[in-house]
Amino acid sequence: MITTICPNFLKRMEPLRTVLYLLTILVLQSCGSSKNNQSSKEKMGAYLMTYFKDDTHGLYFALSNDGYTFTDVNSGNPVVAGDTIAEQKGIRDPYIMRGNDGYFYMAMTDLHIYGKQKGYRDTEWERPVDKYDWGNNRDLVLMKSKDLIHWSHSILDIAKLYPEWNVGCVWAPELIYDEVKGRIMIYFTMRKGKGRTKLYYGYMNKDFTALETTPEILFEYPDSTKQILDADITKLPDGRFCMMYVAQENPGGIKMAFSDKINSGYVYQPEQIDFEKKSCEAPNVFKRIGEDKWVLMYDIFSVNPHNFGFAETTDFKTFTNLGHFDQGVMKRTNFSVQKHGSVIHLTEKEALRLAKHWNTNFSFDNKK
Repeated sequence: MITTICPNFLKRMEPLRTVLYLLTILVLQSCGSSKNNQSSKEKMGAYLMTYFKDDTHGLYFALSNDGYTFTDVNSGNPVVAGDTIAEQKGIRDPYIMRGNDGYFYMAMTDLHIYGKQKGYRDTEWERPVDKYDWGNNRDLVLMKSKDLIHWSHSILDIAKLYPEWNVGCVWAPELIYDEVKGRIMIYFTMRKGKGRTKLYYGYMNKDFTALETTPEILFEYPDSTKQILDADITKLPDGRFCMMYVAQENPGGIKMAFSDKINSGYVYQPEQIDFEKKSCEAPNVFKRIGEDKWVLMYDIFSVNPHNFGFAETTDFKTFTNLGHFDQGVMKRTNFSVQKHGSVIHLTEKEALRLAKHWNTNFSFDNKK
């Protein structure tokens, strides 16, 4: 028996078929996205540390295949000279971020504290110290790259954008992608005139060349007589955000604040979590690949010789002291001086390509 389906019936079923088709596409996309995200995580197999040095005020890279031992890619020489990208002919406080669009982004302080000695200017600071205090820079250096080798760059002049603020300094920028806003959030330390340094944030444009929003206060320290600086934000597995920062107490050190939002609502915690007897600064947190462990790295500027300190945590409540570079489990192979670092994950392919470009002896043969 042959059954004939009425054309009107088929016509009535067309909307349902369309809905089912769209649902199928969404499910397949969701599965594919989940798989790709997992695949991307599995491919991460190396670490890249950025830092600078006072003698050159240039940008440096160091690689690690295990997150414990780092090798400078250019034998302790800059990969980018500060006088090629900065208005003050020197950079400080380099921070690197892997974007969600396949690019790497960097932000740095545009400042050379020895500019007069190096012949870049005739005065101790770029502007009068009696009006703008120590260091008084005006802007930040931004860079963007697809391969960590070829970089575009631009200047973000905060003082020029907001002359009414009488910007005394703008330091230590960091970057994080705000999933709610769909933009890169830049946050930094700023001083207005000769006031106290505070933490501010704003959002970058799509080209990563200019601000889309006016910077606002990120967090207020409960003691208004103390300076705060050098914020570093980490998204936690439970969706909260942990902000490490420096409070210039006595000694100055690393504290934490937590929030459910990336750009506001951070709750003060009084404990200082570093393990130093003297002052330190520049906290940066990175996750150990394949483990539920995070490493807090910080700059101990008060010791001689200068060094980094490290602590490890699984819960952002208790921390284990890992000591200093070359005095514990954290090692350097071909460099001995570094300041204000940041660390991100790389794939093995990315790490090997970077090492090859700089003719660096780096492999995964001895990976733990």
